[in-house]
Amino acid sequence: MKFTEEHEWLREDGYAVVVGITQHAADELGDIVFIELPEVGGTVSKDDEIVVIESVKAASDILAPVDGEIVGVNEAIAEEPGKVNEDPQGAAWFFKIKPSDPSQMDDMMDKAAYQAFIA
Repeated sequence: MKFTEEHEWLREDGYAVVVGITQHAADELGDIVFIELPEVGGTVSKDDEIVVIESVKAASDILAPVDGEIVGVNEAIAEEPGKVNEDPQGAAWFFKIKPSDPSQMDDMMDKAAYQAFIA
């Protein structure tokens, strides 16, 4: 897994990269009540705002971690946003992206670096 300073995690899955938010981000947001996911087939650029999350504490955006095409979304979390609080780094992933430049992930943090970042 790779991690961003925006508290996203990325896991390679064949030709695509699965993206979600970290446990730390889910804890900071509190109870998540709404998620708006991107459209499958859309092309995004790194740092585009592509997901809207609303919690009882705040609204937040997820940024595209890499350039690419959205090839899947997790409809289960759109229907039941609270699942993100239960398993943010597992079953409650947000979207899958096919990166146009996988090297954009090279400078992202590994788990140890992310743990130090949030400490």
